[in-house]
Amino acid sequence: MAYVDGFVVPVPKKNVSAYLRMARKAGKVWREHGALNYVETVADDAPIGKVTSFPRSVKLKPNETVVFSWIEWPDKATRDAGMKKMMEDPRMDPAINPMPFDGKRMIFGGFAPIVELDSKA
Repeated sequence: MAYVDGFVVPVPKKNVSAYLRMARKAGKVWREHGALNYVETVADDAPIGKVTSFPRSVKLKPNETVVFSWIEWPDKATRDAGMKKMMEDPRMDPAINPMPFDGKRMIFGGFAPIVELDSKA
């Protein structure tokens, strides 16, 4: 079974194009470092909940949108090695490629799947 990294990020609406450019570049680099799949999605139907929600999770401001992303890896060992390579890759250095969002409000984590059904199931 694969291993998955998930991310939730608040992106200023004015920076969505810049985020898309960064994401396309990052996706290629993640794949070079072992990722099987890389997906970036922008909120289309993510209402603000009364207790918790995607917008609340990142303290979304009125001029921002939520981006939900994930990276699929063949296993955790490949992810750990790929993550190390990614952090050392000069193409992803924030000094060279600034993040078009507030990284302090980014939520991320690694997840071990417990159920996996594909189109063949």
